[in-house]
Amino acid sequence: MEELKQKISQEGKVLSESVLKVDSFLNHQIDPVLMQKIGEEFATRFTKAGITKVLTLESSGIAPAVMTALQLGVTTVIARKRKSLTLIDDLYSAEVHSFTKQETSEISISKDYITSKDNVLIIDDFLANGQAALGLMDIVKQSGAKVAGIGIVIEKGFQPGGNQLRERGIQVESLAIIESLNGGKVKFKEEVSI
Repeated sequence: MEELKQKISQEGKVLSESVLKVDSFLNHQIDPVLMQKIGEEFATRFTKAGITKVLTLESSGIAPAVMTALQLGVTTVIARKRKSLTLIDDLYSAEVHSFTKQETSEISISKDYITSKDNVLIIDDFLANGQAALGLMDIVKQSGAKVAGIGIVIEKGFQPGGNQLRERGIQVESLAIIESLNGGKVKFKEEVSI
């Protein structure tokens, strides 16, 4: 997605050869016009998949997930990282390790919001080692629902997550795939048409 790549090039900050900071438009401050276009793009890529729910992980996946769900005309379900007084019983839960934060969290959703009848699209902001996607897939599996695909805003193509998910036969659509962050520069993987 060319507009996303331009935004990453203009506003992204390479903090190391494995960390890209995009909090000016995706993680901390949200560019709603770009998020709308991201939602439209994911909806186009998954339009024939029969999606009934969009699932994401709080908090950085919320904006692209909501915009995608809006375009698809379905509901967004948000896996919570923190327990609350209202989220205590009848949960699907999984553990997820964050590459960026270097910590493991238990994520949960209420069993009321995804059922075995659902066809779920997972949306997340970043894909590095695939831990968030695998945790969300585990929750979908626990519910008996089907994973229709995974939409990723930015994939770190130099880390193993994308290949591991694709090897499982899952449709993974990444809007920008970064080949490297070497030398403080973002290099995008060239898209190949099949």
